[in-house]
Amino acid sequence: MSGMLSSAKSASALRRSARISVDGLLVLAMATVTLWLLGQMWSVVWPVVVALLLTTLTWPPVRFLRAHGWRPAPAASLVTVVFLLLLVGILALIAVPVASESGKLTDGVIAGLQQLREWASGPPLNIGDDQLTGVLDSAVERLQHSVGSVVTVFGTGVSTVVNSLVTAVLALFLMFFFLKDGPRFLPWLTRQLPGRFATHVPVVAARCWATLGTFVRSQAIVGLLDAVLIGIGLWILDVSLVLPLAVLTFVAAFVPIVGAFFAGFVAVLIAWVSNGPTDALIVLAIIVVVQQLEGNVFQPMIQSRGLGLHAAVVLLVVVLGGSLAGVVGSLLAVPAAALTAVIWNYVRAQLGEPAQQGPQQAATRPDAEAEQDRDESSTGTTPASA
Repeated sequence: MSGMLSSAKSASALRRSARISVDGLLVLAMATVTLWLLGQMWSVVWPVVVALLLTTLTWPPVRFLRAHGWRPAPAASLVTVVFLLLLVGILALIAVPVASESGKLTDGVIAGLQQLREWASGPPLNIGDDQLTGVLDSAVERLQHSVGSVVTVFGTGVSTVVNSLVTAVLALFLMFFFLKDGPRFLPWLTRQLPGRFATHVPVVAARCWATLGTFVRSQAIVGLLDAVLIGIGLWILDVSLVLPLAVLTFVAAFVPIVGAFFAGFVAVLIAWVSNGPTDALIVLAIIVVVQQLEGNVFQPMIQSRGLGLHAAVVLLVVVLGGSLAGVVGSLLAVPAAALTAVIWNYVRAQLGEPAQQGPQQAATRPDAEAEQDRDESSTGTTPASA
């Protein structure tokens, strides 16, 4: 009898495992199809993503203006124009120093190469001038044979620049419409969805928007602090291209962990070329200190709620995003992982409390979570919840 019960339990366990495996395969297949569709529609999806990221930065002033009696269209128009002027001004501030110091930087690169050549010709390498000349001649010959490839790469680069300009213009227009009509989205979405979807999907959408805004604004503040502190250190050492390097530090802050390493490497390289190895080591020390302050002081203070992601998870998703989609993947990896965590936590909470689902759900959530939702709804944190 016990053998029959054991056999029945084993068969039931196998059926349950098979059902879970099939469900997992279906989810994986659905995710694969979704990613494939996103890839096919990327020319449309990417401007929407950029516009959403920009909207999270520009929504607070629009909310302020609307709270003081401005109509949606004038408020969105004013903020969009001011944002565009700031962007053009930043680009001008970068272009002028780069153009004025390009000759100095080129001379520094040439001098650095000459020092490298002299070092290579001495012990322990003892590479003679004839060998170096042979290497250079071989490189020139290979370059001459690759003219067609160079032309192809140039054409690809021009196409990339044009596509980037089109994406930027489209993203600005979409940002304006998001700023103007964003608060209408959740009521419209609620009317379109049937049954319980009308209750749950808007809640998830509002939480995802709040998480995205938290990520973008906190990263912007942390990046600004990094750029100011590192920029001051570069300015004291009289390193070339201080302003462009500070802006690069600010932009790289939106790619966690990897961006900091990249911006630091560029800053140390420029310091080495323009000022020499001693100042380069000082710049490296400054960057290490600032990054330690960022990780241990700035982010814990600014990101008080946090994104709910462990540092190891952040590193892994950034590396995975970079391997799948390059710089764009690294940029979007952390917010995508944070949004996935928000959706998963909500679904898990609903599955764990089946008796408390429905329209009265907000009243039956834990006190801290309900308090957070009341704060967001009362302060108008996002366009979706306004």
